[in-house]
Amino acid sequence: MSDFKKIKAFAMDVDGVMTNGGILADNEGQLYRTFDSKDGFGVRMARMHDYPVGIITGGRAQSICARMKTIGVPPEDVYLGSRNKMEDFEDFCKRHNLKYSDVMFFGDDVPDIEVMQAAGLGICPVDACEDTKAIADIVSERPGGHSFVREYIEKVMKARGDWTFSTKTYKEMF
Repeated sequence: MSDFKKIKAFAMDVDGVMTNGGILADNEGQLYRTFDSKDGFGVRMARMHDYPVGIITGGRAQSICARMKTIGVPPEDVYLGSRNKMEDFEDFCKRHNLKYSDVMFFGDDVPDIEVMQAAGLGICPVDACEDTKAIADIVSERPGGHSFVREYIEKVMKARGDWTFSTKTYKEMF
């Protein structure tokens, strides 16, 4: 059993983690993703309890920023077009005064491996690539984009006694 109580923040990739990895493209080159609403609520619960949440993705679509705004992730914690995720992870930790060991990182593919190994806990979905599963601290039974993020945010927050809902706070923040 992992020590979820030591986790103070969450950081994650997007495609294959918060989505199922599928990307639709229209004739104009606009890209569309489907995000899991339960993952979104998990992030909202984390934000309601002041957990920093970082998004570190190779994706560049502004729609990612728009989605993150609706679930309470501040724009400065969204790293689009990341080509060196470790540098962005370092920046996220420095800005929030976090040690790497304080952060749970959710990843699913090769560009996520370095950060997953550096983080306090590296988590991946069951449909992650084999290289990522081989180094993960935990491999979820859920695939990416199917409440995988929510599952582990909830486990951490319950272990720390923070999984409580306030209608007042929810209404104020969202």
